Amino acid sequence: MVSVNLKALPIVEEMINKKRDLNIDVIKLENGATVLDCGVNVSGSFEAGKAYTKVCLGGLAHVGVSINGTLNDELVLPCVKIKTAHPAIATLGAQKAGWSIKVGKYFAMGSGPARALAKMPKATYEEIGYEDDADIAILCLESSKLPNEEVAEYVAEKCGVKTENVYMLVAPTASLVGSIQISGRVVENGTYKMLEFLHFDVNKVKFAAGIAPVAPIVGDDLVMMGATNDMVLYGGRTYYYIESDENDDIEALCKALPSCSSSDYGKPFLETFKAANYDFYKIDKGMFAPAIVVINDMRTGKLMSSGKTHIEVIKKSLGYKEL
Repeated sequence: MVSVNLKALPIVEEMINKKRDLNIDVIKLENGATVLDCGVNVSGSFEAGKAYTKVCLGGLAHVGVSINGTLNDELVLPCVKIKTAHPAIATLGAQKAGWSIKVGKYFAMGSGPARALAKMPKATYEEIGYEDDADIAILCLESSKLPNEEVAEYVAEKCGVKTENVYMLVAPTASLVGSIQISGRVVENGTYKMLEFLHFDVNKVKFAAGIAPVAPIVGDDLVMMGATNDMVLYGGRTYYYIESDENDDIEALCKALPSCSSSDYGKPFLETFKAANYDFYKIDKGMFAPAIVVINDMRTGKLMSSGKTHIEVIKKSLGYKEL
């Protein structure tokens, strides 16, 4: 079975070799672990954002950034494009932000290939039937602080690898790389909802593609958390090629997948978050989904779509002004 850690390693090594071109920094910790700063004390770049997103997807997806495919001529934003022939493994086996890293005073949301070694969370890997036995661990951290030796040792222990074989990529939410990698979760938002809330076998999704606008830097990590989520919820478009069986109701799946099926749909995410007293558990998790979903049922040959983009919510989220 393909190893997401080993597939991602050449991308990480290229990032290290091209750190100056990418505007990133590489720090070797005293215990041998390697930290790639992609936005904490450096500016990062579009290319660094693409590479970070590829790593997050376990090296199993093509990632592009362009202004082609933007929402309309009225609001032009860069867009992230994702294509993968391994949707379940790339998005849920690697990219899913399923590991809360808490070590001393350090906290970060962890995603990427190392999750497959630590099985965080275990249920996800049981449901998609995936495991990785690589001897290196590559973890992507959404944080405004760089991890130290203690964090590296924690990751190494959980992943069952030597500390010198730990690589940690870090990007704050309020950074270019952070914004790109969050929009790059457009396909994952759909597969996550399929599995966790609609209880659909995501291994039936044979190919997937998606596109989402990239939020400009409009504030601190909290403000950017809202803006980056809105890029997917109100601007993300995904395409899933599903090999169904006769018991699957693909039309019902398509109708239920987009973010507009949620009761919390219709206003910037930060407003919803504030109304919930900053408690994620009070927000309808079905809201975390792409704006538009297109499904090709490969068994029946049917093509269907559901959902809508919402330009006005995106404008409000970004504080957009026409001059």
